[in-house]
Amino acid sequence: MNAVINNPNPTLAPVLSGWTEEAEAPQEPTANAARLKIERETHKLEKRLCREVGKAIVDFNMIEEGDKVMVCMSGGKDSYALLDILLKLKARAPIHFDLVAVNLDQKQPGFPEHVLPEYLASTGVPFHIENEDTYSIVKKLIPEGKTTCSLCSRLRRGILYRVADELGCTKIALGHHRDDILQTLLLNMFFGGKMKSMPPKLVSDDGKHVVIRPLAYVAEKDTTRWAAHRNFPIIPCNLCGSQENLQRKQVGEMLREWEKRFPGRVENMFNALQNVVPSHLLDGSLYDFKNAKATGIANEDGDKAFDKEEFAAPPALPGVQVVHIS
Repeated sequence: MNAVINNPNPTLAPVLSGWTEEAEAPQEPTANAARLKIERETHKLEKRLCREVGKAIVDFNMIEEGDKVMVCMSGGKDSYALLDILLKLKARAPIHFDLVAVNLDQKQPGFPEHVLPEYLASTGVPFHIENEDTYSIVKKLIPEGKTTCSLCSRLRRGILYRVADELGCTKIALGHHRDDILQTLLLNMFFGGKMKSMPPKLVSDDGKHVVIRPLAYVAEKDTTRWAAHRNFPIIPCNLCGSQENLQRKQVGEMLREWEKRFPGRVENMFNALQNVVPSHLLDGSLYDFKNAKATGIANEDGDKAFDKEEFAAPPALPGVQVVHIS
């Protein structure tokens, strides 16, 4: 089945379309033009989400025949959207796979432990709630006022890997989206000195699990809109006292500001992650700079060292005068 999913042969389009096909919009008569417009926009959003998640699954072979996918549910908008879209795709995918939703109740004070079980029961999806008091461990080991997210995530990861084994899951799906991936890239560049981001698919550090991110192509603004439309019972992420000025939040605000001022910039940055040119970076482990020699053979991909780089000008915002500086 892997070969079928990844084969670009046009004759396999009917097979691939199961992941990315777009259902026809429901035609319901209504006299309310505003309502009709909202319904159209909502249907377009649903089609886009299904298409982008389906494309990511196909591009990176995230889900295979017979997989049992553990969908990690935090109670945030992204994990709700992930489960919701996977349920839609499961009904029409060209392969069979199963879903099980898993939430880790970390015993933060004030955590509404009834919310997720009630919601998951209403969907009909199999689910499991794991109870582990990692909150007390984190509070005991991390001084007051210090960032708790790193230790918390390590503890959570180990528990979820164990639960995946116990439930017989072959894949672990996380709700990270396109904006999370770009934020991680910039954080690693600014503070870690690495060109590194979140991969759409990876093998876990213990070598036993495959982790997937089906929302890899999805913009955060779309999960926000979908969560509002579906009225998901969102659980706030600040129950543990997480700090408001974390570096990730600052980088996220920077990306949102860029997208507002320069539409298309964030999309170009994301596309760059899929168009890497190792010969034009500085990592000798990816490109053999030491042994690079003139061959006398023309190469269109070769560096045009004395040419001035040219980039398309960003579109001007309404009411903004563009000044060209030579």
